[in-house]
Amino acid sequence: MNPTITAFESSPDRGRGLARDMRVRWALEEVGQPYAVRLVSFSAMKEPAHRALHPFGQIPTYEEGDLVLFESGAIVLHIAERHAGLLPDDENARARAIAWMFAAVNTVETPILDLQTAKFAEGDKPWAEQRLPIVMDRIRDRLKQLSARLADADWLDGAFSAGDLMMVGVLLRLKASGLLDEYPNVAAYVARGEARPAFKRAFAAQLAVFTGQPLTS
Repeated sequence: MNPTITAFESSPDRGRGLARDMRVRWALEEVGQPYAVRLVSFSAMKEPAHRALHPFGQIPTYEEGDLVLFESGAIVLHIAERHAGLLPDDENARARAIAWMFAAVNTVETPILDLQTAKFAEGDKPWAEQRLPIVMDRIRDRLKQLSARLADADWLDGAFSAGDLMMVGVLLRLKASGLLDEYPNVAAYVARGEARPAFKRAFAAQLAVFTGQPLTS
């Protein structure tokens, strides 16, 4: 049975690949697993039927037989553990790849989300002008640390893994800010992720929702 994931019927990112279903689509494309997509409106996301799948009324969700999952990181980890290609065979390398998955959503994504909040949800507050540089400097700290760890390597820990998938997915949120350009090796790292055929297929499928073209998977 092919899994079914949920995605925005009308994505706030206008198909730029920033919605979190993109990470799940990408993982499924990397491992060659066909999947179905059920589009959900903002109002439907708050209804009991969807909250039974995602208690916080968000996307994505993942349904496979009797299994229902929410949270993109947990879904990607499940996919990576069930299929070859996203986690190394070596136990220690596997554990490190999972650690990078957690680092992406906990350590790196947190200040990036703060930036989005500062710009779009708090931009009209009297203190917003003072807060924005502080938030951006927090992101720079993380990018500097990530840049040092990455150095001139293609990926974070040897071959491409679910850790890289999650990290690139998080860093994509910074493309419009210009912050990535301050760290050329990190920008090149993100570009390598975007150049992967599986990413391109996932991106096209998400973009098709916004443009009204037929979904592919």
